[in-house]
Amino acid sequence: MTETGLLFAGLAACLSAVVLAVVGVLRSQPGLSRDRKTRPGAVTSGSALAGPAQRLAAALDGFAGPARSAKLARALDLAGLATRPGDYLLIVSSSMLAALAVGLIVSGWILAMLLTLATPFVAGHYVKFRTGRRRAAFADQLDDSLQLLAGNLRAGHSLLRAMDTVSREAEVPTSVEFGRVINETRVGRALGECLDDTAARMASQDFTWVAQAIAIHREVGGDLAEVLDSVSNTIRERNQIRRQVKALSAEGRMSGYVLMLLPIGITGFLMLSNPAYLTKLTQSLIGWGLIVNAVLMMVVGGLWLRKVVSFKF
Repeated sequence: MTETGLLFAGLAACLSAVVLAVVGVLRSQPGLSRDRKTRPGAVTSGSALAGPAQRLAAALDGFAGPARSAKLARALDLAGLATRPGDYLLIVSSSMLAALAVGLIVSGWILAMLLTLATPFVAGHYVKFRTGRRRAAFADQLDDSLQLLAGNLRAGHSLLRAMDTVSREAEVPTSVEFGRVINETRVGRALGECLDDTAARMASQDFTWVAQAIAIHREVGGDLAEVLDSVSNTIRERNQIRRQVKALSAEGRMSGYVLMLLPIGITGFLMLSNPAYLTKLTQSLIGWGLIVNAVLMMVVGGLWLRKVVSFKF
């Protein structure tokens, strides 16, 4: 394909990406239905793209299937993203079209396909990154939340009342998780099940201890505030050790990032500055073998570096 054809193909893909992005933004915020937000008999006017956006998001959601849609909804919920699975798929699809357009305009089909295939992986890793950061924030806030909970218990409040205070005064995501526990108990779910589900959702062994301490207290009684103080001191010491290990291993993690991104950055720079320098690798079987070997070595090296700098407590 000529450069003019590539340019027009890239512009068409870019225009499609812009349209899908606008549609995704219009549908990205879930809320109440229109008939619940307006008074009976009121005249409403919506965007012309709202209807097609809803149908397209529903089509993508149905294409993913109920099982995958439920799994994606849980992943988005863990990441703290107020986005429906269909809207997320719509945004990712528009981003893939935009990546295709950028690749076609800048270089050619090779870069376009690489960027297009990399887009869903980047989106998935972004969701996982948001989930990990949210869980880490919950772990950092847990000792302060337990102190606040114990203080309210000493002031004479009930356990649910004290947890409601934490949900209103603590920071995100602790306030969101405690608020979810309160809402679930109000609709009839057992408190122990709510706490266990929160511990599993946040992947927090420390909060599992808190749930067990509360469950034991509800069965045998005792001074729950004193028990929570002891658990809080233990969690605070564990967090201090975890921060020290994270600080000591920061240099190793940064070295791993540099070693992994350096070959990718050099390859991208060569594809932009001198594409003919790399096209020789795609003209023979030996060149493709070298590309596959390099990718495999990168994957093995990345997994090895990740294992070296990862620590579990």
